[in-house]
Amino acid sequence: MHVGARSKVQSGPANIVDEPRMNKIHVQMTKDGSHTLMSSLFDDSYHAHNGAISESEHVYIQSGLADLDPSFERVNILELGFGSGMNAMLTLKRVLGSDGKPGKLKRPIRFVTVEAYPVPSEVIAQLNYKEHLPPALQELFDRLHSAPWGEDVTLFPGFVLHKIHATWDSLALPENSINLVFYDGFAPSKQPELWTQDNFDRLFPMMMPGGMLVSYCANGQFKRNLKAAGFKVKPHPGALGRREMTRAWKPQPGNEE
Repeated sequence: MHVGARSKVQSGPANIVDEPRMNKIHVQMTKDGSHTLMSSLFDDSYHAHNGAISESEHVYIQSGLADLDPSFERVNILELGFGSGMNAMLTLKRVLGSDGKPGKLKRPIRFVTVEAYPVPSEVIAQLNYKEHLPPALQELFDRLHSAPWGEDVTLFPGFVLHKIHATWDSLALPENSINLVFYDGFAPSKQPELWTQDNFDRLFPMMMPGGMLVSYCANGQFKRNLKAAGFKVKPHPGALGRREMTRAWKPQPGNEE
């Protein structure tokens, strides 16, 4: 996670933004043996200190990707905050399996991720994520980070990555183009501009009916803002001792209640 919100810029090819002030990022170990990152700009960590991989696996993969409506022929993911590449890495791991070898995917995946403040390559090189991956996925992790911004990159047949270097409030995608959202910004207390109702009013038409949003955050105002934008929100058990996380759906026509 690591997405800013500043000036309104309509999204074309990557809307590049400048760092507003110095952001120092350093690596920290979490309790499951995987690294997270700490941002001085937002005074917040990118993942739970109880377990970076464990949290992301529960919230975005088991409670998100694995539970997406099977009637969708394609998986079109939009991620708020590329950050360390954790969620993209775990998505690859889920669809490729334990051996990490590309095969025929059940459904093609397009993974669009928005990042305002990319993590420097020298910091990415310190992460121990590849120690938790099979050899084939270790190479793909490197390719996630070496992929150019603003371009479609086919990591293997059926899996397209598109990284956008831009602020979240500049994003403008076609209506009904996304069916799974990984909403992974810093906490509302640290980056409140990402959790306002305006964001979800803009996001709602970009999503397909039946599409799902998942987030580690269970803040009450966040959930009220989702509901006000038209989402159907249901409580869901959180990761690593957290009581709740958030799952929300764009209702199918005729099923708004």
